[in-house]
Amino acid sequence: MIPPNSIHDLDESDESNPPRVLPSEGRLLGIDYGTVRVGVAISDPSQTIASPLETYTRRNIKLDASYFIDLVKLEKIVGLVVGLPVHMSGDESEKSREAVRFGKWLQQSTERPVIWVDERYTTSMAREMLSHSPLSGKKRKAQLDKLAAQILLATYLESGAEADIKDLNQN
Repeated sequence: MIPPNSIHDLDESDESNPPRVLPSEGRLLGIDYGTVRVGVAISDPSQTIASPLETYTRRNIKLDASYFIDLVKLEKIVGLVVGLPVHMSGDESEKSREAVRFGKWLQQSTERPVIWVDERYTTSMAREMLSHSPLSGKKRKAQLDKLAAQILLATYLESGAEADIKDLNQN
């Protein structure tokens, strides 16, 4: 498995991961990647509605894998949508390369297809939404990652699964 926090080069010509498309029915997870916290959102089985699920605090590779494997089984997840934090120009960043490695690790761990979508504005949109809430600063922060995951998953669902998808399984 590819450790989600390790920084190492991936073989960009790896052909062992054919391009994948997520199933058109069944629950999806939206993942807002972070090195400390991961925002998690979930769709309904018809892939119409995205709801925030939780903010998972990373622990270690074994416990993280166990969490996602259990969640995929419990919620009958058919695929994962991972946010790709690219620069405003659309260029990759170190954080986007980490998100790619994390997504590939999730794919291997959960045995579910993964796609990546542009998440440039999700956190700022989530912050804006939370700024109008009556929650305290600490409670807002606790909601931020799962709300960002909901926004990226909703964007994917609303686009008819044609959001700015990055098929990184070929790379």
